[in-house]
Amino acid sequence: MAEVLIVGGGKMGEALLGGLLAAGRDADSMAVVEPIPERRDELAAMFGVRALDAPEESSGVILATKPDMIPAAADAVAAVGVDRVLSVAAGVTLTTLAASFGSTPTIRAMPNTPALVRRGAAAVSGNAAAGPEDLQWAEDILGSVGIVVRTSERLLDAVTGLSGSGPAYVFLVAEAMIDAGVLVGLSRQVATDLTVQTLLGASTLLEQGRPPAELRADVTSPGGTTA
Repeated sequence: MAEVLIVGGGKMGEALLGGLLAAGRDADSMAVVEPIPERRDELAAMFGVRALDAPEESSGVILATKPDMIPAAADAVAAVGVDRVLSVAAGVTLTTLAASFGSTPTIRAMPNTPALVRRGAAAVSGNAAAGPEDLQWAEDILGSVGIVVRTSERLLDAVTGLSGSGPAYVFLVAEAMIDAGVLVGLSRQVATDLTVQTLLGASTLLEQGRPPAELRADVTSPGGTTA
């Protein structure tokens, strides 16, 4: 029986596998469920975990399939038995999950794609059966690939818009900056290098804790080029 069973071997499932192993989790204690044989083989070779074509009984399950696949995946997991559940499927409510898991401790989370490089941001919310130990279990998993905050479920849609979708807006800004650089005569490679480093440097400054408004003011000298 797996201590942690990840259902769904896509990018988020892969990110969580890698993060948990890097955090010291034993590969023998984990397994991943993936319907595509070639992908199963790839995950097994990459991480040294068991790759299955169907769920098995487990202490804890991470549901990491696409949202439209959650009902079938949840029913399959519930049929074999599980002690606690963490779902990272966008928009799938705790009420929907309860149709399969009943009063099983269930945590809903909204992570984002920077989890792939262990710089993710996630929020979690549990059902009435999820106690402090269950929430801590979910936070430990998601904390292996980034930061985690707790919130009420009604705010998870706001989290989805802010940090779940947020990387796309940053990438859109990057696209615009690169294109602007090309329009004023820079090569695309130079514009790309400068843009990526600018965003990385600015993010690092933000991470140090000063308010964004102060950092912006530092760059925007009165009468200067930025202004």
